[in-house]
Amino acid sequence: MPQSFVVIIAGGRGERFWPLSRRARPKHLLDVVGSGTLLAQTLRRVARVVPPANTLIITGAEQERALRAACPGLPAQNIVVEPAARNTGPAVALAGALVAARDPQGTFAVLPADHVVNDVSAYRRDLEAAFAVAAAKDVLVTLGIRPTSPVTGFGYIRRRDRSVRAGGRRFFRIDRFVEKPPLAVARRYVAAGDYLWNAGMFVWRVDHLDAALHTHAPELRAAFVPVRAALAAGTERGVKAALRAAYRRVERISIDHALLEKATNGVVLPATFDWDDAGSWAAMGRHLPADPAGNRVSGDGVVIDGAGNVIVSPPGHVVALLGMSDCVVVQTPDATLVMPRGRAEDVRSVVAHVERLPAGRRWL
Repeated sequence: MPQSFVVIIAGGRGERFWPLSRRARPKHLLDVVGSGTLLAQTLRRVARVVPPANTLIITGAEQERALRAACPGLPAQNIVVEPAARNTGPAVALAGALVAARDPQGTFAVLPADHVVNDVSAYRRDLEAAFAVAAAKDVLVTLGIRPTSPVTGFGYIRRRDRSVRAGGRRFFRIDRFVEKPPLAVARRYVAAGDYLWNAGMFVWRVDHLDAALHTHAPELRAAFVPVRAALAAGTERGVKAALRAAYRRVERISIDHALLEKATNGVVLPATFDWDDAGSWAAMGRHLPADPAGNRVSGDGVVIDGAGNVIVSPPGHVVALLGMSDCVVVQTPDATLVMPRGRAEDVRSVVAHVERLPAGRRWL
C-alpha cells in the first residue's frame, strides 16, 4: 500500500526576526509563541498524520547542527541538507527524489516549518483530506487560507467554481496564482470572495509531481535525475556529490513559478484551521498575551503610559518603556532592536547594515 510522507522545508536566513534569530537559528528554531519552537509545533501537528520515520526535513548547512539537536525523535537520515539555498522549486524537486526513493507512488505534503496554527484538529483533518484526494487523483493540491484582510505580503490563489469532491470536501480547480499584490488589488481580491492566501502548503503523489515537472519544468526535473539514481544506489558520498551537481545546475526559483502557475491540474482546499505565517515581529506579537492597553510581552518587560508595544527580552533582563506606544523592542545578550511597529517589515535592512559593521557577522 502506498505510504504518506511529510517534507518540512526549514530554510531561512534568520533576518526577519533579528536579533533573536540568527543564520544558525532562524525563525522556526525560536521559542517565542506557543509551546516550544515553531518547528517543534509543526512536528507535533503532523505526528498523527504520518509517523516520524516518514517525516523529512530539508534545511541549510548553517542551521544543521541546531536543527538536529532540536529533532531527536527523527531518524538522522531524515534531515537532509541542501548544498545551497535555491528557493522552494529545487527543494520540492529534492523532496520528490527523497520520497521516490522510499516509495515510488508515495504521497507527500510539503509544509513550512515556521507557521502558527492553533486549531490542530482542523489542521490534521484538512491535511488528511488533501492526502486522500492527492493519492486517488492526478491533481496537485494546495491548501489555501481564507483571507481575513487585504494583506499585501502574501500570494493569492483564485479558485474556479468547478470542484472535485473527496471525502465530503470540495477541492476547487485553480484558475491562477497571483504574486503579492498592491493594496488596492488585495482589497478587490478579498471583496471578490474567490481568492485565497497561498500559504505554501502542498500535497501530491510523487509520480504525479514528477510528470508535472517533466511537462512544465523539465530542466529542474532533469537536474535531480542523478540524485534519484544516487539515492537508489544508497551511497552517502554519491548522494552528496549528486546534490552538489544538481544545485550547481538549478536556478533560484519558487515552486509557484516553476510549476504551479503553469500546471492545469491544480486544485485548492480552503483550509478550516486558523493560520498565521507570523512573518514579522509585529505579527508575532499577535500571539503573545496582551495587557489592557494592548502591550504584548515575552520575558521581563514593563510599559508605563504606553499602548500597542511588543517586547521580547530574556528572563532576568528588564526592558522598560515609558510614554511610548506602538514600538517593538527585542533584547538579546549581544544586540538590541528598537523600532516602530509599522517598520517591522524592514528588519532585513537593519541586518544588512549590521553586516557592514566591523566584525558584523558576529551578530548574524
